[in-house]
Amino acid sequence: MLLQDIRYGWRVLRRSPGFTSVAVLSLALGIGANTAIFSLLYTLMLRPLPVEHPEQLVEFLISYPGDPPLNTFSRQSYEYYRHQSHVFSGIIAGHSSRFRVRGDGIAPETLYGESVAGNFFQLLGLKPALGRLIRPEDDSARTPVAVVSWSYWQSHFNRDAGIAGKRLVVDDVPVTIIGVTPREFSGLQPGMQFDLWLPMPVQEMINPGALSGLGSLRLVARLRPGVSLAQARAEMAVLFPFTLEERTRASNDPVMRRLRFSVEPAGTGLSTPLRDRFAKPLVALMAVVALLLLIACTNVAGMLLARGATREREMAVRVSLGAGRVRLLRQVLTESLMLSVSGGALGIFLAYFGAAALVRITTSGRFVGPPPRMDLHLLPDMHVLLCTCGIMLLTGVLFGLAPAWNAFAPAPVSSLRSSGRAGQTTFRRTFGKSLVVAQVALSVGPASAASVFMGNLSNLEHMDLGFRRDHVLLMTLDPADRSDQALSSAYQDLLASLERIPGVLSATINGPGPLSGAGAPRFVTVEGHAERPEDRRYVFADWVAPKYFETLGTPLLAGRDFRFDDRGRPRVAIINDAMARYYFGAANPIGKFVTFDGDAKPYEIVGVSGNAMYYEIRESALRRIYLNTFQFPGSASTFALHTSVDPLTLAPAARQAIRELLTDVPVTRVTTLTDQVDATIVADRLMAFVSGVFGSLGAVLTAIGIYGLLAFTVTRRTNEIGVRMALGATSGDVTRMVLRDALAMAGVGLACGLPLAVWGKRFAVSRMPDLAATSPVPLVFGAAAILTVALLAAYIPARQAARIEPIEALRHE
Repeated sequence: MLLQDIRYGWRVLRRSPGFTSVAVLSLALGIGANTAIFSLLYTLMLRPLPVEHPEQLVEFLISYPGDPPLNTFSRQSYEYYRHQSHVFSGIIAGHSSRFRVRGDGIAPETLYGESVAGNFFQLLGLKPALGRLIRPEDDSARTPVAVVSWSYWQSHFNRDAGIAGKRLVVDDVPVTIIGVTPREFSGLQPGMQFDLWLPMPVQEMINPGALSGLGSLRLVARLRPGVSLAQARAEMAVLFPFTLEERTRASNDPVMRRLRFSVEPAGTGLSTPLRDRFAKPLVALMAVVALLLLIACTNVAGMLLARGATREREMAVRVSLGAGRVRLLRQVLTESLMLSVSGGALGIFLAYFGAAALVRITTSGRFVGPPPRMDLHLLPDMHVLLCTCGIMLLTGVLFGLAPAWNAFAPAPVSSLRSSGRAGQTTFRRTFGKSLVVAQVALSVGPASAASVFMGNLSNLEHMDLGFRRDHVLLMTLDPADRSDQALSSAYQDLLASLERIPGVLSATINGPGPLSGAGAPRFVTVEGHAERPEDRRYVFADWVAPKYFETLGTPLLAGRDFRFDDRGRPRVAIINDAMARYYFGAANPIGKFVTFDGDAKPYEIVGVSGNAMYYEIRESALRRIYLNTFQFPGSASTFALHTSVDPLTLAPAARQAIRELLTDVPVTRVTTLTDQVDATIVADRLMAFVSGVFGSLGAVLTAIGIYGLLAFTVTRRTNEIGVRMALGATSGDVTRMVLRDALAMAGVGLACGLPLAVWGKRFAVSRMPDLAATSPVPLVFGAAAILTVALLAAYIPARQAARIEPIEALRHE
């Protein structure tokens, strides 16, 4: 019976290719958008880690009030928790680093890897793809060992089955490869790709002291069977004071006692910059695409309802021949589900490319640590497929209910008598208009959201950042094998060589540089300023070369710039305006001294610069101090060139200059300051782009719905219009009548949709606190856009109605 319904439904849909194509495409856009966003959200936020019993994993987070939580602990805290806790079956520690790696037949390159405790893989329950993984006994082994990722094994060793025993040189330390991780495992941080794992003692050999810092380790624990998260939090609340005391003693800062500690589930991965940046935007986008799917459903429901009116005679004949009402209901729902499945299949196809585009946008930003990487297993991932199938089933039922219920309505005798008549029931006419009103109401939200996000992006793109965005080339070097003194002399010569390149106006060195990192946080003591302990805040240090402020376009408000002859002389510093105002008020800071905590040598303040953004584009003006990199050789390695032409056109000449003076120092990154700024607003660009696309799609679907209903209404009212025109109505009267109906539906829809849009704006602001959305302009723009679309969609049916000839209309009767 079901097969018979499907065959008949296929014949019916095939006889109306225009209707079928529009319906399937509408559903494909709605289902595809939801599938693409969900696949990205699932990959980043919801996919369980490929480890044993991921639901038992938790991570430890520590935060200062007002700052985001971080998983950063000392080795002492790790050892203390490991020995004192009773609710965990084990605690593992890891430290991510960047390594210079080379080997036989492998050119030197930079890899991101992790130094891990010996029980790391054992506690996660991972099995090697080849060889073995790091074990507890490797913590005390004399021979340094390493484990590589499956992707590194494939790309660099061509899946050589004999990789175990081969050697790599990691930052001048030879290590022996002992195994390969499973293909699906690339670390505990979603969206981040690690290719190398070392025991922590090997990290100490490579970089002594790297694991001795207060925040050098990330801690992850596995709950014992039967232990709840609440029990773990209760025990760790008792143990955390050890870390508080440790940090308070180390920094001599009582404010450290305000640190907060939490134990959070880690079954889907640890918190990462990629996840933190896109979690809330993706949730907001899911709300937008859900509205888009509802618009598509109401659109198709209206089309099916209008089409159902033309099938009244068919239904009446089938009932007269003995078909039951339930049989008709099943047939109509079968046709609806066939449209939904077809739209879902096309939607998955569109989602595959849409999700890939979203990943490219998402991973194009600036992140601390390893480069982001996301593998979207759209088609084989059962969770995404189940979500898509659920959406298809739901949409098929949603837009099929109205026409299916309509199958009960006609009485066979009355329907057969009305053959050739053009009347419609009041219920059908009212319900059809209600669907259009719903489409308009739902469309206001996405259109307003698009206006909000586009306006926000425009504001960010035109914000004064305290430095010039354009015509600045950035080139980062990796001088790992060069001595600091040799670098200092070579860097000065290199700056002079770079400035001789035609088109280069000035050159300097910086680290970390604008919007590439907050700088080194330090507590300071300033001459003549007694600071209360509760008012102490970090000052962020950056290392720059002479001409830095000239090259970046940051104004020097007082004093002088750094000079090359500062090298070998007493230390000097330049502070920004925010730091000068906080510590000195209206007084002149030039000639005063500032001392870092734990450093006996003071710095003389020789200049004051304007404020500039360094970590986030929305940050307030942080207190910042600049140090001369030539007084600290090797402290900065990013060259900035202010150019009079397109910066990237000078990159080859700059590379050549670097190769001539620093033959063994590789250039690891080439970009422009414009691209670096753009990389910090990727989330905002994603929201603006996607919401703009979805807002436009919503408007298009609404236009299709309004056009379809009015065109159908005009056809059904042909005789009425003919009578009106025969009695003296003009073409303008008929046009105004149709447009008036459209305006009435659009007006009611806007009245219903504006409160929804206001709520949606508040929801967006609650999910994204940095979003500037206080202006009513987006709501007005969204309402005006939808109203314009409604009028444009109504114009064609209105013109068609105005061209109806009275004689032909009366013959139609």
